[in-house]
Amino acid sequence: MQTTENLIEAVLEDSGLTLHQLAVICAVEPEWVTRHIDEGLLHPLPQQHSEWRFSSAHLVRVRRIVSIERNFEALPELAALVADMQEEIDDLRRRLRRAGLE
Repeated sequence: MQTTENLIEAVLEDSGLTLHQLAVICAVEPEWVTRHIDEGLLHPLPQQHSEWRFSSAHLVRVRRIVSIERNFEALPELAALVADMQEEIDDLRRRLRRAGLE
């Protein structure tokens, strides 16, 4: 049986979040998201509709960036770089677990 988190992730991966939904969940203005996309710090899913869509991975990334910007008064570019490093660490940990080394 899937956990609630897995179910939510499956739904997100199937249809994705809209710009407005992502902004509401992350407690930012839609303009904040748009500005970060324009600056190349966020990359929405390839457009299949007339609007951007965002996955669960985007949700985690935006939450990280928002947290870093707010807690450390970091520039958006620096916050995105830290988020990149956190994503890489998470990926390396997953690889270690799959290899049975962690």
